[in-house]
Amino acid sequence: MVTRRFAVLLAIGLPLPALLPAPWLAVLGVLAVALLLALLDLAMAGPLTGVRLQRDGDRTVWLGGTAVCSLTVTNDSTQFSRLSLRDAWVPSAGAGPLFHRLLLAPGESEQVRTVLVPTRAGDRPAIRVTLRSHGPLGLAYRQRRQAWSDRHTPRWTLRVLPRFPSRRILPEKLARIRVIDGSVVTRGRGHGTEFDVLREYVIGDDVRSIDWRASARNHDVVVRTWRPERDRRLVCVLDTGRTSAVRIGDVPRLDASIDAALLLSVLAARADDRVDLLAMDTAVRARVEGGGHRTQLPRLIDAMAGLEPALAETDFSLLAREMLRRDRKRSLLVIFTALEIAPMIEGLLPVLPRLAARHKVIVAGVRDPAVSTLAVLPAGARAADVHTAAAAERVLAQRDKVRDVLSRSGATVVDADAGAFASRVADVYLLLKATGRL
Repeated sequence: MVTRRFAVLLAIGLPLPALLPAPWLAVLGVLAVALLLALLDLAMAGPLTGVRLQRDGDRTVWLGGTAVCSLTVTNDSTQFSRLSLRDAWVPSAGAGPLFHRLLLAPGESEQVRTVLVPTRAGDRPAIRVTLRSHGPLGLAYRQRRQAWSDRHTPRWTLRVLPRFPSRRILPEKLARIRVIDGSVVTRGRGHGTEFDVLREYVIGDDVRSIDWRASARNHDVVVRTWRPERDRRLVCVLDTGRTSAVRIGDVPRLDASIDAALLLSVLAARADDRVDLLAMDTAVRARVEGGGHRTQLPRLIDAMAGLEPALAETDFSLLAREMLRRDRKRSLLVIFTALEIAPMIEGLLPVLPRLAARHKVIVAGVRDPAVSTLAVLPAGARAADVHTAAAAERVLAQRDKVRDVLSRSGATVVDADAGAFASRVADVYLLLKATGRL
C-alpha cells in the first residue's frame, strides 16, 4: 500500500510534463518512476512476520485510578523495521496514546507504554494491535489483514475494580472495632461475647468476672475476660435490577451500594466475621460463599467489579429461595436496594417476614439529596416551584411510609444521603456488633 508521501510525490511531479512537447509520454514516465520507487520502497520494508509482541503491566486498577500496560516489540528479522503501531482498546478503558512509531534494528526490542484511565468498572480488554512496516523512503508500507493482527495480538484484560470512596473513613471504623473489643473485655461477659483468657485481677475489674476455682488453683485472684463473638455470618445482597441504574448524584445507585458493601465487608473481615455476597435481579449475577478471611475479601471485590444494572424488575422471591437453600444458621442479612413503594410492595415485603424470622435483616437504600433540596421552596417561588416542591414532598412521604412498613415487618432500615450512606450502614453493623445482636 502507498502512503500520503507517494500522493505528494505525484502531485509535485505530474504538473511538470505539461511544459514538455509530448506531455502524455512524460506523464507516463513520471508515473512509472513513482511506481518503481514505491515498489522498491515496499521491497525494502521489514517483514511483519519477523515482529514479535509481548505484553506486561497492571492487571487490576480501582475505578478512577490509572494503570499502565507496556507492549514490547521485538524485531526477529534480519532487516531494519520502521513500524507504525496502533494499540486499540475498548473506549471505556481510556487508553492513550494509541499510535506509536518505532525504528528497530535486527534483534532489537523497544517498549511502548499505554496509560489507561478507565471510566467503567469490569473487564476492559485490549482489542487489536495493528502494525505497518514502512520502507526507508516512506512511499509504501506493508500491512497484514485484520485476522492476522487478531491472531498475533497478545491478549490482555484490565480488571477495573468498583469505586471505593468510603475507603477514606475506613481507619475511623477500624478504630471503633478495636474500641468495641477492648470495652467488652473491660465490662466482662455480655450478650454476643465468648470466653477469651484468664488474667490476674486489677483494681476496677468487675468482681462478677472473678473465676473462684481458677483463683484457688493459682493462689491469686483471677478474672475471666470476654471478647465479641467471632465467625458471625454476614450476607450482602446487592439489588441489580432496574432501580439500581438510577443515578444518585453523579453515580448509579448500584455504585453507591457497592461502595457501602465494600466498607461493610472490610470491617466484617477485620472483625473475624464471615462475609458472603449475593447479587441478583431476575437471576443470580454473582455469588461468593465460603473461603477463609484472607481469601474472601479479594473474591468479593472481584465479583463486584463485573456487576451492571439489568433492565428488569428484581425477583425477591429468588432471594428467599437462596436464603432457605443455605443452612439454618442465623445471619446478618444486609439488602441494598431502592426504598421505593412499588418495588417494595410487589417484591420485598411479601418475603420479608420469612427472612426476618430466621435472620437479622437490614434494608439499606441510598437517598438522592436533590429530592430533599427540591422539597424546599426558594424565595420568591413561582407556581412551577410549588408543584416541584409538592412532588418532592410526596416522594419523601412515600419513603417514610416504606421505612415504617419495613420496620414493622422486622427489618432495620438505613435511609441516608449518598455522602453518608456507607458510613451509616457501617455504624449499624458496629452497633449490632457492640451489643451482641448479630
